[in-house]
Amino acid sequence: MKFQLMLAPMEGVTVNSFRTLCHRNGADLTFTEVARVANLARLKKGELEKIGISNSTPTQIQLAGAKITEYEKFLAGFEATEGFRGFNLNLCCPSPEFIRQGIGAAMIRRISRVNEISKLIGKYGFECSVKLRLGLDDYEKGRKAYINLIENIDASFFAVHAKTAKQTSRERADFSVYARCIDTGKRIVANGDIRTKKQVAELKKTGLFGAMIGRAAIGNPKIFRELRMD
Repeated sequence: MKFQLMLAPMEGVTVNSFRTLCHRNGADLTFTEVARVANLARLKKGELEKIGISNSTPTQIQLAGAKITEYEKFLAGFEATEGFRGFNLNLCCPSPEFIRQGIGAAMIRRISRVNEISKLIGKYGFECSVKLRLGLDDYEKGRKAYINLIENIDASFFAVHAKTAKQTSRERADFSVYARCIDTGKRIVANGDIRTKKQVAELKKTGLFGAMIGRAAIGNPKIFRELRMD
């Protein structure tokens, strides 16, 4: 199976034009910036604009939210367009606002709710993937909160940002966690601090499904071609 190179969802960055540019330069799959399901369910214009897909660029829409009723309301009125490739659940955002609301990285512990959401998305016939961190902090990482979630959720793949929510962008991602993630038998995508072809070669050897590139693509959208191994 071809090793997938993906453009990570980034707020204010992964708009239509940037996603298309990265896809033309080798990104297999792209993502919209995160959109709050609560606002989508209320048909708020600004939030709907975030998930607009205007061409055939393969794109998953990233969603943040915890209330099933809001997902049901949004999905009931959702119409897929040409480039749409499914939804991605944000269990990754470390912002204090998200954490206070029990969404983003705070959802890693809410396995039963994430399971409900993923099954609901599947009921509507759409693919569902998950982007998650290793936990809110080192304690949750040590308790393998991320493994517990991966093992108990049915998703097309899991993009694992190998840091906790408390870690800063300057702290290194812990690539050592991927071996245990792969042992779950699920499709795992590496995310965090991936910039070189050597890194991608080493990650590919471990049996990962793919690698997700974020900040390194902002100044160099051609990075996907540069990292391509096949």
